Amino acid sequence: MDLFNIFQQIEKIDPEVYNKLDTRRHAMKQFTNISGKIALAAIPFALGSMFNKTYARQATGTSVKEVLSLALTLEYLEAAFYKKGLETTGLIPAEGIGAITTISNHETAHVKFLQNVLSGMGGFAASPTFDFTAGGTFATVFSNYDLFLALSQAFEDTGVRAYKGQAIYLAGSGDVLTAALNIHSVEARHAAHIRSMRRSRNKLGAETVDLRPWITLKQSGIATSAVDPVYAGEETTVQANVNISAINNMGDKNASESFDEPLTGAQAVAIASLFIKS
Repeated sequence: MDLFNIFQQIEKIDPEVYNKLDTRRHAMKQFTNISGKIALAAIPFALGSMFNKTYARQATGTSVKEVLSLALTLEYLEAAFYKKGLETTGLIPAEGIGAITTISNHETAHVKFLQNVLSGMGGFAASPTFDFTAGGTFATVFSNYDLFLALSQAFEDTGVRAYKGQAIYLAGSGDVLTAALNIHSVEARHAAHIRSMRRSRNKLGAETVDLRPWITLKQSGIATSAVDPVYAGEETTVQANVNISAINNMGDKNASESFDEPLTGAQAVAIASLFIKS
Protein backbone atom coordinates (compact mmCIF):
# COMPACT_ATOMS: atom_id res chain seq x y z
CA MET A 1 0.00 0.00 0.00
CA ASP A 2 1.46 3.37 -1.02
CA LEU A 3 0.65 5.45 2.07
CA PHE A 4 2.38 8.55 0.71
CA ASN A 5 0.13 8.48 -2.33
CA ILE A 6 -2.90 8.23 -0.04
CA PHE A 7 -1.67 11.22 1.93
CA GLN A 8 -1.22 13.23 -1.25
CA GLN A 9 -4.74 12.45 -2.44
CA ILE A 10 -6.26 13.37 0.91
CA GLU A 11 -4.26 16.59 0.96
CA LYS A 12 -5.68 17.54 -2.45
CA ILE A 13 -9.20 17.22 -1.06
CA ASP A 14 -8.45 18.93 2.25
CA PRO A 15 -5.27 21.06 2.20
CA GLU A 16 -5.64 21.64 5.97
CA VAL A 17 -5.75 17.96 6.90
CA TYR A 18 -2.37 18.10 8.61
CA ASN A 19 -3.45 21.03 10.77
CA LYS A 20 -6.37 18.92 11.93
CA LEU A 21 -4.23 15.86 12.65
CA ASP A 22 -1.36 17.89 14.10
CA THR A 23 1.65 18.51 11.86
CA ARG A 24 2.61 16.73 8.64
CA ARG A 25 5.67 15.20 10.30
CA HIS A 26 3.67 13.98 13.28
CA ALA A 27 0.96 12.53 11.03
CA MET A 28 3.53 10.66 8.95
CA LYS A 29 5.12 9.26 12.09
CA GLN A 30 1.74 8.06 13.34
CA PHE A 31 0.98 6.34 10.06
CA THR A 32 4.43 4.73 9.93
CA ASN A 33 3.96 3.37 13.44
CA ILE A 34 0.60 1.94 12.42
CA SER A 35 2.01 0.11 9.41
CA GLY A 36 4.74 -1.40 11.57
CA LYS A 37 2.40 -2.77 14.22
CA ILE A 38 -0.61 -4.14 12.37
CA ALA A 39 -1.33 -6.37 9.42
CA LEU A 40 -1.41 -4.74 5.99
CA ALA A 41 -5.10 -5.57 5.56
CA ALA A 42 -5.97 -3.71 8.74
CA ILE A 43 -4.25 -0.45 7.78
CA PRO A 44 -7.28 1.05 5.95
CA PHE A 45 -9.41 0.49 9.03
CA ALA A 46 -6.80 2.05 11.32
CA LEU A 47 -6.41 5.05 9.04
CA GLY A 48 -10.17 5.41 8.80
CA SER A 49 -10.42 5.40 12.58
CA MET A 50 -7.85 8.19 12.87
CA PHE A 51 -9.59 10.36 10.30
CA ASN A 52 -13.01 9.69 11.79
CA LYS A 53 -11.78 10.83 15.18
CA THR A 54 -10.16 13.92 13.70
CA TYR A 55 -13.11 15.06 11.62
CA ALA A 56 -15.64 14.15 14.28
CA ARG A 57 -13.74 16.40 16.64
CA GLN A 58 -13.80 19.19 14.10
CA ALA A 59 -17.56 18.83 13.65
CA THR A 60 -18.40 18.80 17.37
CA GLY A 61 -20.29 21.86 18.59
CA THR A 62 -20.39 25.00 16.48
CA SER A 63 -19.30 24.63 12.85
CA VAL A 64 -16.99 27.01 11.02
CA LYS A 65 -19.89 28.08 8.82
CA GLU A 66 -22.01 28.92 11.87
CA VAL A 67 -19.18 30.99 13.34
CA LEU A 68 -18.67 32.93 10.11
CA SER A 69 -22.42 33.42 9.67
CA LEU A 70 -22.62 34.98 13.14
CA ALA A 71 -19.62 37.18 12.33
CA LEU A 72 -21.30 38.26 9.10
CA THR A 73 -24.47 39.29 10.96
CA LEU A 74 -22.41 41.47 13.30
CA GLU A 75 -20.48 42.96 10.37
CA TYR A 76 -23.73 43.63 8.51
CA LEU A 77 -24.94 45.54 11.56
CA GLU A 78 -21.80 47.64 11.88
CA ALA A 79 -21.47 48.34 8.16
CA ALA A 80 -25.13 49.43 7.91
CA PHE A 81 -24.81 51.57 11.04
CA TYR A 82 -21.84 53.56 9.80
CA LYS A 83 -23.29 53.88 6.31
CA LYS A 84 -26.48 55.32 7.76
CA GLY A 85 -24.49 57.68 9.96
CA LEU A 86 -22.40 58.98 7.07
CA GLU A 87 -25.52 59.46 4.93
CA THR A 88 -27.30 61.46 7.65
CA THR A 89 -26.72 65.13 6.89
CA GLY A 90 -25.41 67.13 9.82
CA LEU A 91 -24.88 64.18 12.16
CA ILE A 92 -21.09 63.76 12.05
CA PRO A 93 -18.99 66.93 12.52
CA ALA A 94 -16.07 67.62 10.23
CA GLU A 95 -13.50 66.38 12.75
CA GLY A 96 -15.17 62.98 12.92
CA ILE A 97 -15.80 62.31 9.23
CA GLY A 98 -12.36 60.88 8.49
CA ALA A 99 -12.35 58.34 11.32
CA ILE A 100 -15.94 57.22 10.81
CA THR A 101 -15.36 56.85 7.05
CA THR A 102 -12.28 54.71 7.65
CA ILE A 103 -14.11 52.49 10.14
CA SER A 104 -17.06 52.21 7.76
CA ASN A 105 -14.75 51.09 4.95
CA HIS A 106 -13.21 48.46 7.21
CA GLU A 107 -16.61 47.04 8.15
CA THR A 108 -17.65 46.89 4.49
CA ALA A 109 -14.42 45.03 3.69
CA HIS A 110 -15.17 42.56 6.50
CA VAL A 111 -18.64 41.94 5.06
CA LYS A 112 -17.24 41.28 1.58
CA PHE A 113 -14.58 38.94 2.92
CA LEU A 114 -17.03 36.87 4.97
CA GLN A 115 -19.47 36.70 2.06
CA ASN A 116 -16.71 35.40 -0.21
CA VAL A 117 -15.64 32.73 2.27
CA LEU A 118 -19.22 31.64 2.97
CA SER A 119 -19.94 31.47 -0.75
CA GLY A 120 -17.52 28.56 -0.87
CA MET A 121 -19.39 26.88 2.00
CA GLY A 122 -22.79 26.84 0.37
CA GLY A 123 -23.83 30.48 0.55
CA PHE A 124 -24.68 33.19 3.05
CA ALA A 125 -27.79 34.95 4.36
CA ALA A 126 -28.71 38.42 3.14
CA SER A 127 -28.39 41.31 5.54
CA PRO A 128 -31.26 41.70 7.98
CA THR A 129 -33.18 44.98 8.21
CA PHE A 130 -31.93 46.92 11.22
CA ASP A 131 -33.63 49.26 13.66
CA PHE A 132 -30.76 51.14 15.25
CA THR A 133 -33.12 52.84 17.68
CA ALA A 134 -33.76 49.38 19.22
CA GLY A 135 -37.48 50.00 19.32
CA GLY A 136 -37.06 53.58 20.51
CA THR A 137 -34.42 52.96 23.20
CA PHE A 138 -31.92 55.00 21.15
CA ALA A 139 -34.48 57.19 19.41
CA THR A 140 -32.06 60.05 18.67
CA VAL A 141 -29.11 57.96 17.51
CA PHE A 142 -29.00 59.67 14.10
CA SER A 143 -29.61 63.19 15.40
CA ASN A 144 -27.39 63.10 18.50
CA TYR A 145 -23.74 62.57 17.56
CA ASP A 146 -22.70 61.66 21.10
CA LEU A 147 -25.33 58.91 21.21
CA PHE A 148 -24.16 57.75 17.78
CA LEU A 149 -20.61 57.41 19.14
CA ALA A 150 -21.85 55.65 22.26
CA LEU A 151 -23.71 53.06 20.22
CA SER A 152 -20.71 52.72 17.92
CA GLN A 153 -18.59 51.88 20.96
CA ALA A 154 -21.10 49.24 22.08
CA PHE A 155 -21.11 47.64 18.62
CA GLU A 156 -17.31 47.57 18.39
CA ASP A 157 -16.94 46.14 21.90
CA THR A 158 -19.51 43.47 21.01
CA GLY A 159 -17.53 42.56 17.90
CA VAL A 160 -14.25 42.25 19.80
CA ARG A 161 -15.73 39.98 22.45
CA ALA A 162 -17.73 37.91 19.96
CA TYR A 163 -14.73 37.16 17.71
CA LYS A 164 -12.76 36.12 20.79
CA GLY A 165 -15.56 33.86 21.98
CA GLN A 166 -15.87 32.09 18.64
CA ALA A 167 -12.15 31.65 17.91
CA ILE A 168 -12.09 28.27 19.65
CA TYR A 169 -14.42 26.86 16.99
CA LEU A 170 -12.02 27.90 14.23
CA ALA A 171 -9.06 25.96 15.64
CA GLY A 172 -7.52 23.96 12.83
CA SER A 173 -9.20 26.03 10.13
CA GLY A 174 -5.93 27.60 9.00
CA ASP A 175 -6.37 30.79 6.98
CA VAL A 176 -9.93 31.30 8.24
CA LEU A 177 -8.74 31.47 11.85
CA THR A 178 -5.92 33.82 10.88
CA ALA A 179 -8.32 36.15 9.07
CA ALA A 180 -10.80 36.09 11.97
CA LEU A 181 -8.06 37.05 14.43
CA ASN A 182 -6.96 39.82 12.08
CA ILE A 183 -10.51 41.19 12.05
CA HIS A 184 -10.66 40.85 15.84
CA SER A 185 -7.63 43.12 16.27
CA VAL A 186 -9.07 45.71 13.87
CA GLU A 187 -12.34 45.77 15.80
CA ALA A 188 -10.32 46.36 18.98
CA ARG A 189 -8.59 49.35 17.37
CA HIS A 190 -11.98 50.69 16.30
CA ALA A 191 -13.29 50.39 19.85
CA ALA A 192 -10.25 52.17 21.30
CA HIS A 193 -10.49 55.00 18.77
CA ILE A 194 -14.21 55.52 19.31
CA ARG A 195 -13.59 55.70 23.05
CA SER A 196 -10.91 58.34 22.42
CA MET A 197 -13.35 60.34 20.28
CA ARG A 198 -16.00 60.16 23.01
CA ARG A 199 -13.57 61.18 25.71
CA SER A 200 -12.30 64.18 23.73
CA ARG A 201 -15.87 65.50 23.55
CA ASN A 202 -16.33 65.05 27.33
CA LYS A 203 -20.00 64.18 26.88
CA LEU A 204 -20.11 60.65 28.13
CA GLY A 205 -23.57 60.69 29.63
CA ALA A 206 -22.18 58.98 32.73
CA GLU A 207 -20.01 61.47 34.54
CA THR A 208 -18.76 59.04 37.20
CA VAL A 209 -17.08 56.81 34.61
CA ASP A 210 -13.42 57.28 33.72
CA LEU A 211 -13.66 56.16 30.09
CA ARG A 212 -10.37 54.64 28.95
CA PRO A 213 -9.28 53.15 25.60
CA TRP A 214 -10.12 49.72 27.04
CA ILE A 215 -12.96 48.25 29.09
CA THR A 216 -12.74 48.78 32.86
CA LEU A 217 -14.82 46.41 34.97
CA LYS A 218 -18.18 46.38 33.18
CA GLN A 219 -18.36 50.14 32.74
CA SER A 220 -19.49 51.50 29.40
CA GLY A 221 -19.65 55.22 29.95
CA ILE A 222 -23.11 55.05 28.39
CA ALA A 223 -26.01 56.24 30.52
CA THR A 224 -28.44 53.39 29.85
CA SER A 225 -28.70 49.83 31.10
CA ALA A 226 -29.68 48.77 27.57
CA VAL A 227 -26.01 48.19 26.74
CA ASP A 228 -25.28 46.18 29.90
CA PRO A 229 -25.28 42.82 28.03
CA VAL A 230 -22.33 44.08 25.96
CA TYR A 231 -20.20 44.44 29.10
CA ALA A 232 -21.52 41.64 31.29
CA GLY A 233 -18.69 39.56 32.71
CA GLU A 234 -15.94 42.10 32.03
CA GLU A 235 -15.67 42.75 35.77
CA THR A 236 -14.00 39.35 36.18
CA THR A 237 -10.76 39.56 38.20
CA VAL A 238 -9.94 35.86 38.58
CA GLN A 239 -8.14 34.08 35.73
CA ALA A 240 -7.36 30.34 35.84
CA ASN A 241 -8.08 30.40 39.58
CA VAL A 242 -5.59 33.23 40.10
CA ASN A 243 -6.87 36.39 41.80
CA ILE A 244 -5.30 39.06 39.59
CA SER A 245 -6.45 41.84 41.93
CA ALA A 246 -4.11 40.59 44.65
CA ILE A 247 -1.00 40.69 42.46
CA ASN A 248 1.09 43.68 43.63
CA ASN A 249 -2.11 45.13 45.12
CA MET A 250 -3.32 45.73 41.59
CA GLY A 251 -6.96 46.22 42.55
CA ASP A 252 -10.13 45.28 40.72
CA LYS A 253 -10.03 47.98 38.04
CA ASN A 254 -6.53 47.19 36.81
CA ALA A 255 -7.14 43.46 37.16
CA SER A 256 -10.25 43.59 34.99
CA GLU A 257 -8.43 45.65 32.36
CA SER A 258 -5.62 43.10 32.13
CA PHE A 259 -7.86 40.44 30.55
CA ASP A 260 -10.70 40.75 28.06
CA GLU A 261 -13.59 38.33 28.40
CA PRO A 262 -15.30 36.60 25.43
CA LEU A 263 -18.98 36.58 24.52
CA THR A 264 -20.68 33.33 23.67
CA GLY A 265 -22.49 32.99 20.38
CA ALA A 266 -25.83 33.14 22.20
CA GLN A 267 -24.85 36.35 23.98
CA ALA A 268 -23.72 37.98 20.73
CA VAL A 269 -26.94 36.96 18.97
CA ALA A 270 -29.03 38.37 21.83
CA ILE A 271 -27.25 41.74 21.57
CA ALA A 272 -27.56 41.91 17.78
CA SER A 273 -31.22 40.89 17.97
CA LEU A 274 -32.05 44.10 19.82
CA PHE A 275 -31.37 45.94 16.56
CA ILE A 276 -32.75 43.48 14.02
CA LYS A 277 -36.16 44.35 12.62
CA SER A 278 -36.48 41.47 10.19
